[in-house]
Parts: sequence; structure tokens; C-alpha cells
Amino acid sequence: MSDISIKSDFEIGLMRESGRRLALVMEKIIDAIHPNVSTWEIDKLAEKMIFELDGEPSFKGYGDGENSFPATICASINEEIVHGIPTKSRILKDGDIFKIDIGMKYKGWHSDMARTVAVGEVDKNTQKIIKVVRSAFYKGVSVIKEGKTLDNYSKAVQKFVEKEGFSVVRNLVGHGIGRELHENPQIPNYFDKKKNKFKLKRGMTFALEPMINAGKHETILSNDGWTFKTADNSLSAHWENTVAITKNGVEILTEIE
Repeated sequence: MSDISIKSDFEIGLMRESGRRLALVMEKIIDAIHPNVSTWEIDKLAEKMIFELDGEPSFKGYGDGENSFPATICASINEEIVHGIPTKSRILKDGDIFKIDIGMKYKGWHSDMARTVAVGEVDKNTQKIIKVVRSAFYKGVSVIKEGKTLDNYSKAVQKFVEKEGFSVVRNLVGHGIGRELHENPQIPNYFDKKKNKFKLKRGMTFALEPMINAGKHETILSNDGWTFKTADNSLSAHWENTVAITKNGVEILTEIE
């Protein structure tokens, strides 16, 4: 696809540094997650750290005018899939499943990542969905390499997730990333024979992000215009990293060491 931007080694180096710094922020956020903390407090910590690391929040102000996203992180709890808005009234409780999605712009280049975290003690079903969404990301990445088609990723994720008894969200997808937070292509986590048949080239960069539900894949949009929830009120989990296609294969730019 000619409309997918190819980054130079120098540009990927800047994205690598953006991703490294963002991973440091995520690591600190995860350490701060515990029962009785508000999602607003987590958001403020993230914003403070991003500015301290010479970055800018990618999400805050994203969108159109009055409807732009108001926070640094997306904070989604339990049946919320993505794009939850942090507030002082949203208090994490023991047993919750908390999804943090965060983006950072560093020297003109975006990185984007998400993690699903257990709050306090959670039951076995919650533990399993977190484990499966993480593994789904790595199953997808394992089949990506230069010269292969990107739809192999989608096929691998869907096959693994459904084998484990979960469903893949259909109307929310991954994306290209670079100078813009969202670039071409859109990257579904389920196989669509009409999409992403192009061959991968060195220098392509993507934000890959499996989103899976414990129940059915259908979603609903909340009244806030941002937060997506499972239509059947089942648990949902999300895992995302920014990756680059390099001469050595796939490099994960936002990995937490």
C-alpha cells in the first residue's frame, strides 16, 4: 500500500526513544495501581511523567473541539473496553480489571501502548483473560516479518483468542503510527480476507492492540461519546505495543523490561 509511510532508520530511532520513555511511564503507572486510588490520580501521574521526560500526551485534546479527549490516559474498568475517561469519582476496587492506554509524542514522533492490570486480588477468570490478551499480542507478532502480509497477524490473534474461549472485538482496531498518532493501515484483530494483503516492508510502524471480551464481541458506546463497553456487560481486556518492521524482524518499541 503506497499510503503506508516508511520510516528511515533515523526516524525509527526517534520512535524507539519515544517508546522507551513511554514504557517508563507505564511501568510507574502500573506500580501506582491499587484499590482506593482514582483513575484521575493515575492520569495526573502519567501526565506529570510524560512532561518530565520531554514528551507531550498524544491523547489529550485529540478529536474535535468540545468533544476532544480530555485526559492523558484512557482508563477503562471491567466491562469497559477502551477510551474510558479518568475522573476523581472513578475509584479502583479490589477485584477490578483496569485497562490503561497511553500515548506520547517525543520530538515529533508518537508511541502508543496499553496494558490490562489486575487491581488487588482477582478471580481465575479475570486472571485468564489478562493472560490471554497478552499472549494474543505475542502470537500475532510472532508471524510478522518483512515480505509477509499483515493479515497473518490478524489471523493468528483471532485463532488463539477464540481457541481460549474469548471473542475478538470487531469494530475497534490497531493502526499505523509515526508522525501522526493514527496512520494507515487499520489493523483488525480478526481475519478479513479483504484487508491487509499487502506485503510488509522494512520501516513500517504499527500500533498492534488485541481487544478481547469474555462474552460476545459486540460493543456499545457510552453517553460520554468516548467509552466503548461490551454489549453483554462481560469483562474485556486490552494489550498494545508500538512495533517496527526492521532488518532483524519485528522490534517492539514500547516493551517494559
